[in-house]
This record gives sequence, structure tokens and C-alpha cells, in this order.
Amino acid sequence: MPTVELKEMGMSSLTDYWRRYRRTRGLTRELWALGICLSLGLVLMPILIWLVGSWKLGPYSNGGLLALWRDFFAALFKGSLAYWLVAAGPYAALWLLRAARFALRR
Repeated sequence: MPTVELKEMGMSSLTDYWRRYRRTRGLTRELWALGICLSLGLVLMPILIWLVGSWKLGPYSNGGLLALWRDFFAALFKGSLAYWLVAAGPYAALWLLRAARFALRR
């Protein structure tokens, strides 16, 4: 069976997206960073919370991972500050890394 490259199918690899991100500047780059970080905060953070919580505290009382996700998004839609801080955590971490890099350059 012949291998089909991602480019031939019209799909990009992660390295292509990384190169595109590195080429952008200003507001476009910041919007890319915000989108990526918010996606990580909405998808990866609940998974990590569930993994560590089930490892250290035991099973989630309302069910499994999908139940945690449902509760997470329900709390986000209700406007819970704690859940929004979890979702915005990767973006805050990016800004802390930028500040540290800036401080080390001086």
C-alpha cells in the first residue's frame, strides 16, 4: 500500500503549524498563542486534573473523565472564577515564561 504524504492530502504537520506561528508577528501571533493555550486549558488541563486526582485522591465521585469534563464545562458556563483560572492557566504560564526570558536577557 503506497504511503500518502500529509501535504498531498492537503493536511499540514505540527511542524508546519509551528513554522507558521514563528513567522507571524504582533496581534496575529498573540491570537495564535491565545488560541493554542486556551485549547490546552480546555482539553489538556481537565485530563491532567483527572489523572492526578484519581491517582492521589481516588476515583472521581461523579463518574469518570467525561463526567469531570461535563462538570468542568458546566462550571465554565456558570462563570466560576476557579474553573476559568484553570482554563487560562497555560496562557498565564506562557506570560510567566516570557517575563522570565525578558528578565534573564537584561
